[in-house]
Amino acid sequence: VRGCFTFLDCPIAMRTVLSIFIFVFFALSVQAISKRHLFAYGDVVPLYVSKIGPYANPSESYDYYSLPLCKPKDLKRIKQNLGEKIEGDKTQTSAYVIKYKEDIDEQNPKELCEKLVLNVEEVNKLKRAISKFYYFEFEFDDLPLRGFIGTVEIQTTPHTDIKHYYLFTHMHFTVLYNDNIGNSEGKGVVIYANVTSELDQIKELKDNQPLEVQFTYSVKWVKTDVNFDERMNFWHDIFFSQSASEIEIHWLSILNSFVLVILLTSFLAIILVRILKKDLNRYEKNEDDSGWKLVHSDVFRFPPHKNLFSALLGVGAQFLLIMVFIMLFALIGMYYPGNEGNLQISAIVLYALTAGVSGFSSTFLYKQMGGEKWVWNVTLTATVFAVPFFLVAFILNTIAVSWNVTQALPLGAILQIITIWLFIGFPLTLIGGMTGKRLPVIFHAPVRTKNFPREIPPIPWYRTLPFQMTVAGFLPFSAIYIELFYIFNSVWGRSSYQLWGILCIVFVILILVTACITIAMTYFQLSTEDYRWWWQSFLLGGSTGPFIFVYTIFYYAFRSPMTGFLQAAFYFGYMSIICYFFFLMLGTVGFFSSLVFVRLIFGHLHICLLYTSDAADEEDSVDLG
Repeated sequence: VRGCFTFLDCPIAMRTVLSIFIFVFFALSVQAISKRHLFAYGDVVPLYVSKIGPYANPSESYDYYSLPLCKPKDLKRIKQNLGEKIEGDKTQTSAYVIKYKEDIDEQNPKELCEKLVLNVEEVNKLKRAISKFYYFEFEFDDLPLRGFIGTVEIQTTPHTDIKHYYLFTHMHFTVLYNDNIGNSEGKGVVIYANVTSELDQIKELKDNQPLEVQFTYSVKWVKTDVNFDERMNFWHDIFFSQSASEIEIHWLSILNSFVLVILLTSFLAIILVRILKKDLNRYEKNEDDSGWKLVHSDVFRFPPHKNLFSALLGVGAQFLLIMVFIMLFALIGMYYPGNEGNLQISAIVLYALTAGVSGFSSTFLYKQMGGEKWVWNVTLTATVFAVPFFLVAFILNTIAVSWNVTQALPLGAILQIITIWLFIGFPLTLIGGMTGKRLPVIFHAPVRTKNFPREIPPIPWYRTLPFQMTVAGFLPFSAIYIELFYIFNSVWGRSSYQLWGILCIVFVILILVTACITIAMTYFQLSTEDYRWWWQSFLLGGSTGPFIFVYTIFYYAFRSPMTGFLQAAFYFGYMSIICYFFFLMLGTVGFFSSLVFVRLIFGHLHICLLYTSDAADEEDSVDLG
């Protein structure tokens, strides 16, 4: 039990972690497999409408039928999972009737609905939507279809620019199918679908004039040999395949990060092998009595605010485990376009199921540091992240409701999330805390701590915490900032990120660089006879979080077309929570890596002190003789 310093060190914990992984993997796999549909000739392949909104603002989306467009006679809402609701999808039936392997000729298109007569107000509503490049999203056999409802043409004159607004009145669907799948009794599957607008079939929207418009559509079915299991890769390759230059940038980023890790690791090795060896030789010979040796009786003095400190570390350990799970699920192909919601669902479920990790780690460390109020510690652990998250989510959901956007979560979804946390997450945190409390463990320190702390000498400005955090946060951030651009484009743009292998490599590099730089900073701090490394190692490790938030501001101001209060609120609100997430996770990495380092060097120092003490006793005995 003595070596069981964290949750993952305990034998029972490994079985628990494996059980969580299998459970979540099984749940996500069942959800993905259940979406395979077989169609016979003439079967209707349902096409659903999802949402519509400005192309530049992914968090600002509205009900598709909020615009005066064709509606089906039997309009129905489609049941959605929790992840799709969080994504802001509002899936509904459409007026499109597309039958399996039945073409609809472009020269003789099918009418979508009866001719619409739009009044001036409805025309102006469409003009405002087109001016903001409204972007619709359809769902065809779980495949995403996207496009614009119209276009703007700018006519330049000597005095002014005149804008002409055109509404697309015809949609052409291209569908690839495969009916050679074996044991299907002549049925087939949809492999790929795309929708395009015909520029020669448009209607101009004029000022203060009503409009009569007839919407039509056509369909072309094309046979392919692509298997159903490969259809998302096929869809991804067509829409989001990177150019050779982009792939080169990606690998240059990985190479740059790898070189950075090698340099930092080499720098750390120099410290451990050369500087520490020289220090230990000097201390053994009593040639010098300065540096980190002087704080040996204070270096394991427990930090102030032990309750908060252990709670933050417990939650950080939980987040590190969540990230490992998510990376593993990504590598095995659980997250892909068209399977919206899997990432959100897995994050929520993992946060609840791994709550025992935070409760155990926090209470176990708190007890090792002599804490007695373990109930308050468990409560703080359960709320230190959940309360800020729910507060930000409540504010953003209130804004979404007032703007009437689809990102506004319904009451049922809110109750689902709260129920998962209240009846799964919090009880598991309590169980983990009770388990950590019952373990009879004493904090293992290689040297003794005196009753009274020694005085800390004056610290130069470049050794102060703000400067140290700037240095410690910049290096890990420099290893990931190129990859951050692609991630931001995916999360806050219209692209899709599927390079999970590269992302996993970058994540490992981030962890290694954070550990290396925190260890180096801890050594420099101890060398100045400052033993207050507990909180500082946590803050130095988590300092990458504020750097990510600074990049968040930079991306919004200079790299993104996002505009408006609603989008800014969602962007900065959720990014602040994500940065807080990384702050806790990387802070935990920084502390535990520094703890291992400090135990190592003072363990060797303890041997040197014992050797010196024995030599002195032997010399005294010779003199007495």
